[in-house]
Amino acid sequence: MADKKNKKRMKSASDAPAAAEAPAIPTPPPTLDDAFNTLKTYDWGADRATLDPIDRAIVATQGDAAARKALEKRLVDTLAGGISRSAQDYVCRTLRVIGTAQSVAALAALLPAEETSHIARYALERIPDEKAATALREALPKVSKKLQVGLIGSLGVRRDAKSVGALAKLLGDSDPQVARAAAHALALIGTPAAAKELSRFAKNASADMKLAAADARLICADQLLADGKKSDAVALYKELQAGDQPAHVKTAAMRGLLAAAKK
Repeated sequence: MADKKNKKRMKSASDAPAAAEAPAIPTPPPTLDDAFNTLKTYDWGADRATLDPIDRAIVATQGDAAARKALEKRLVDTLAGGISRSAQDYVCRTLRVIGTAQSVAALAALLPAEETSHIARYALERIPDEKAATALREALPKVSKKLQVGLIGSLGVRRDAKSVGALAKLLGDSDPQVARAAAHALALIGTPAAAKELSRFAKNASADMKLAAADARLICADQLLADGKKSDAVALYKELQAGDQPAHVKTAAMRGLLAAAKK
C-alpha cells in the first residue's frame, strides 16, 4: 500500500510543469574598444564581424575632424604595434579611406618589406598630403626591383610631377618591368616635362622598349589634351605620326590630332 502511495506521489511530481527557465541574457555588441583589443590578436580565419565597430566609427566620424583624427591615430598606433599580417591588411585598407599625414610614417615603414609593401603603397596612393608622395619617392631607390614596379605605379596613379626626374632615370633600367612601369607612370603624370622625358628616351630606346615608349607617349598626349595643354599634346601626336611607328600608333595619333582640332 505504501509503495502505491509513493508511486502516486512520484507520478504527480513528474506531471507537474517544469520550472520556468531563466531568460537568456543577450550578449552586448562589441564596442570600439573591444574591436581595437581584438585587432591586436586578429589573424586569418577570425570573425571579421568583431571589427565592425571600427567600420561604423569611420562612418560616424564623417564631418567630425577631431573624432576622425583620433580614430586614425588609434589605427596608426595599432599598426606600429606588431600586429599580424591580416590585421595590417585591415588597417591599411582602412587608412586608404581616412588616412592623412599622420599615417604616412607608419605606412612608409612597411614599404621595404615584400609582404606589406603593396598594402602600404595602396594606402599612400590615396592620402592627398604631399608627405605621402614624398614617402613613395624616398622608398623607390631603397627597395627591390620587384617592389620598385609597384611604387612606380603608385607615383603614376598620384600623377606626382615631382617624380618625373627619378622616373626618367629608370626608363633605361636593366629590368624591363621597371623600365616599362616608369614609362607608363610618366604617361599618367602627363605633364610637359614628362612628355619631354618620354620623347628623349624614345629616340634611343632599345627594340624591346620602342613599343612601350610609343604607347606611353600616346597616353601622355591624351592626358595633356585632357588637361588643356593642347599645343604640347599636338606636338606629341605629330611625333608619333612620323618615322617607323607601328600602324596602330600612327592611327591613334591621327585620332588624337582630330580630337585636338575640335578643341
